[in-house]
Amino acid sequence: MMTAPVKFLLVDDLEENLLALEALLVREGLDLHKARSGEEALELMLTNEYALALLDVQMPGMDGFELAEFMRANERTRHIPIIFVTAGTGDASRRFRGYEAGAVDFIQKPIETDILRSKSNVFFDLYNQRRQIVAQRDELASMSIALQSADQQKNRFLAVLAHELRNPLAALSSGLNILDRAQSGVDTSKIRLSMRQKVAHVTRLVDDLLDISRIERGKISLKTEKVSLNELLPLALDLVEPAVVAANHRLLVNASDETLVLDADPARLIQIVSNVVGNAVRYTPPGGEIGVRVWGASGYAIVEISDNGIGILPEQQAKIFEMFEQSDNGLGIVGDGLGIGLALVKQLVELHGGEILLKHSCPGEGSTFELRLPLAK
Repeated sequence: MMTAPVKFLLVDDLEENLLALEALLVREGLDLHKARSGEEALELMLTNEYALALLDVQMPGMDGFELAEFMRANERTRHIPIIFVTAGTGDASRRFRGYEAGAVDFIQKPIETDILRSKSNVFFDLYNQRRQIVAQRDELASMSIALQSADQQKNRFLAVLAHELRNPLAALSSGLNILDRAQSGVDTSKIRLSMRQKVAHVTRLVDDLLDISRIERGKISLKTEKVSLNELLPLALDLVEPAVVAANHRLLVNASDETLVLDADPARLIQIVSNVVGNAVRYTPPGGEIGVRVWGASGYAIVEISDNGIGILPEQQAKIFEMFEQSDNGLGIVGDGLGIGLALVKQLVELHGGEILLKHSCPGEGSTFELRLPLAK
């Protein structure tokens, strides 16, 4: 990354003196600004940040001492180091007035080149160091904010995880107690079915967590083969059918008659589609409508999943594919989930060379997602 030049201000009423100072100080990374009066110098200081000001003492109108006093009285310019350049006498009273006006040093004319360069280099280096410190401070502040956000996100996730695990475990515990007390001949099939559903729910949560961990560590690999999306779609929808029925939703499927063949991992493809449809089911209040459309276009199989659920607030839409982002139920989310479903889907889709998009979402009107997966060549 290129560093912005360091700016020095040279103030002298004689153009030849300004040119001489410029020739002595010119170097890479240094931007020399020139002013021929105190008024012109003050005007430049309103729009520029200077590391050093070299002021000629004897100027008509506002002299160097008066200019320094103006600089020290102004919040924007009071921090600029000042070196006076003078051809006059170096008596103590004159120097005292200069230091009282805020000077850090005096240079006597005729100017010795090495002395001028050496002193200006000190302020050049100090200014660069100060900029580095400010940049590091800002970077640390940004990191601190990011860490605080990550910590809050982690705490929200742990709270949701505890809730998601506690409920099915409590149901399993109750089921076992009922089975232990059940008398012979009593029908316990409903209890066993409920317990199997709770075990399946916990298993799905753990599997999703493991998948995310494997992907982030680069430990997951796809077992790709030629597969027909038309044949896998019913299998994916079968996985979410119990949730659709339980929520009294209508599932509308519109699949193209065209055979869509992909180079894909069939298990992961089923997981991708079922997760997105399941997400729509969870975020749609009971009695809603879930739509699934499938067609081919421009070398891609396109799966569009829509719902008429709660939708997503505009300020949240850019974050929906981030890890754990949806674990906060502040949007009125209905249903369960850890907020990793869409993050996992995004990574699995990208492993297949495809992409997932949020095409449309509006609070109270629902959402539409689009999966694009490359067709086999």
